[in-house]
Amino acid sequence: MSLSSTKSIAILQQEAAAEGAHSLKRALSATNLTMLGIGAIIGAGIFVLTGQAAAQYAGPSVSLGFIVAGFGCLFAGLCYAEFSSMIPIAGSAYTYAYATLGEFIAWVIGWDLMLEYLFGAATVAVGWSGYFGALLKDFGIVLPAGWTQAPYTWTASNELVHNAGGIINLPAVVLVGVLTLLLVIGIKESANFNNVIVFLKVTIVFLVIGFGAMYVKPANWHPFIPPNTTGEFGHFGISGMLRAAAVVFFAYIGFDAVSTAAQEAKNPQKDVPIGILLSLGICTVLYILMSLVLTGLANYTTLNVPHPVSVAIAAVGPALGWLEWIVDLGATLGLASVVLVMLMAQPRIFYSMSNDGLLPPMFSAVHPRFRTPYIPQILTGVVAAVVAGLFPVGLLGQLVSIGTLLAFVIVCAGVIVLRKRSPDMPRPFKTPLVPLVPILGIAFCLGLMLSLGLDTWIRLIVWMAIGLVVYFVYSAKHSKLGGAGG
Repeated sequence: MSLSSTKSIAILQQEAAAEGAHSLKRALSATNLTMLGIGAIIGAGIFVLTGQAAAQYAGPSVSLGFIVAGFGCLFAGLCYAEFSSMIPIAGSAYTYAYATLGEFIAWVIGWDLMLEYLFGAATVAVGWSGYFGALLKDFGIVLPAGWTQAPYTWTASNELVHNAGGIINLPAVVLVGVLTLLLVIGIKESANFNNVIVFLKVTIVFLVIGFGAMYVKPANWHPFIPPNTTGEFGHFGISGMLRAAAVVFFAYIGFDAVSTAAQEAKNPQKDVPIGILLSLGICTVLYILMSLVLTGLANYTTLNVPHPVSVAIAAVGPALGWLEWIVDLGATLGLASVVLVMLMAQPRIFYSMSNDGLLPPMFSAVHPRFRTPYIPQILTGVVAAVVAGLFPVGLLGQLVSIGTLLAFVIVCAGVIVLRKRSPDMPRPFKTPLVPLVPILGIAFCLGLMLSLGLDTWIRLIVWMAIGLVVYFVYSAKHSKLGGAGG
């Protein structure tokens, strides 16, 4: 057994084309996949990060930061699109690494993706709980504090301490449980539910942009790029705008989850690249417009709050007061759909790893009626619910970011490797300007990884060390590729 053994593209394509009781149900159209991408991307980013990045780093030029971050994501998105058209299988970056960089790197990325999807779902569910509580409060309903707070708190000195007032974050647990049940019942049903949520939250975003634009004060946009001096929160100028781009980059995380549904797409070679790139494009435009409206409604220095959209609307006065509860509804819906897509993605990674022998067979169990990976789906839901109910966002938030960036780096590198190794292989979608685009993707993502703190890197290393133990104790011995003498 060689750690660098790769899985044949031909074998992967055969697996992707397989039909039967053990295969996943092909039910998703390009529209479904695009809506999944939008569902994963538009969440707290548009309702929170926009204002905070403007106040702390960029002022009105945060809109330029979204353009820069959008290009950074586009580099990785184009690489994902090429792989997903060639290898329309559920494993996403894990499978792409297996085909290009070998089994060991594939295991590393599969283990790493748990940080993005499993813990990401739990992290966002905690954020959803806060917005859900605020929405209920708009209607005079106040939930007991003990049942909306985790029993543990992550302190500024990086310590996990007991929170005397917290029992369990029950709304987050209930959300994860309901969405897990929906995903077990069927991918088409889940996609339809997501379509409704995405339609509603995008409508709300358009309401804010459309009505807010009527009250924009152009004076709030001057200077568009604040002078390069140290303000109350940080540096502005061009360097501040670039720093804002690094911050808002994380608002785009989630588009790669579209590729995990490739094995359930009706026409994956065409529809998955469309879903990835179209969802990125739509969300980039919405982010830019929202950032321009927010910084036009209120002075950017007032937006460093957890609810900047509400602050911007309040700055207008009673004329837009009717929008405030609608914004809370939009944020609640936005985060719910992010949790749904994250919970959908993780079991499909488990499914592919189990099919390769790297995880026990139960992780590739498919429900005989619903044709969903129901056992890994339930396990994912249980773990995510426990984490969301008991632990704070601060413990996991940056881990989600660094795990995602590592996946992007490996996918971009994989495109370069496969172009050299198999230049004549049919590619329904081709990443343009190779190797320039993948190299730019690698550089952009590595730069963002280096901007994260040492504590985050230490946690990533510890998480990966645990993964290596699992690999050498179980996965390397049960690998179907290794067992075949790969």
